[in-house]
Amino acid sequence: MVKKIIMKSYLGLILLFMYLPIVVLIVFSFNKSKSRGNWSGFTLKWYRELFTNSQIMDSLYNTLMLALISSIVAVIIGTFAAIGIHNMKKFKKSVVMNLTYLPVLNPDIVTGVSLMIMFVFIGSLIGLKLGFLTMLLAHITFNIPYVILSVLPKLKQMNKHMYEAALDLGATSMYALRKVILPEIMPGIISGFLMAFTLSIDDFVISYFTSGSGVANLSITIYSMARTGVKPTINALSTLMFVSVLLLLILINIRSSREEKKKRQYDA
Repeated sequence: MVKKIIMKSYLGLILLFMYLPIVVLIVFSFNKSKSRGNWSGFTLKWYRELFTNSQIMDSLYNTLMLALISSIVAVIIGTFAAIGIHNMKKFKKSVVMNLTYLPVLNPDIVTGVSLMIMFVFIGSLIGLKLGFLTMLLAHITFNIPYVILSVLPKLKQMNKHMYEAALDLGATSMYALRKVILPEIMPGIISGFLMAFTLSIDDFVISYFTSGSGVANLSITIYSMARTGVKPTINALSTLMFVSVLLLLILINIRSSREEKKKRQYDA
């Protein structure tokens, strides 16, 4: 009995430590005062100002476009790379997996500086300047390993004879890929996309080193604002982003639960 109380209390403290700052942020996004220490009444002023702030809106647009495009490209490259790695022999697979883990374990500042140096070097040869394109390429680069690591477990769970059976029944390799393999590993692909999308939105260090003048995502804009004090409009923006991600996760979990239920009924 005492052990259960201690375990539940410990879990409660962890959840409190994780989510209390978010609750405070959401509450003070409706505060009339700019002060984050005093509550002076309810208002939607900061939400109205948010949508009229061109700097934040431009940064939000850049952030969403970077996250969406980089996630889609990373999912396409990462999924096919995972399928190729899965079919490799043991030694080659081990070598490639070690190379795949390296960008994940590598500090962001090392990745950011190395990408910046590479882009500057290439730019001196072909005239490429730091900007939206270099940020996009950087985001695709660090997202691909996460997609690979999300898809590979689903490939391991899949029956390895399903693809061969589809070929024996007359399916072409591309048709078998679309109708057999991709549906089986789709949960891993969705997980990889969500992870890539979240990491891209959240990234600061790599974006900071690979962005050019006049181009910034939200993390860079918030960092520049923090020098003079973060405005309450950032609280409003963070609240909207948190609620959007929460609703997206709820919808995905509902969809996954329904698919799992249908699969169990089909197996039964």
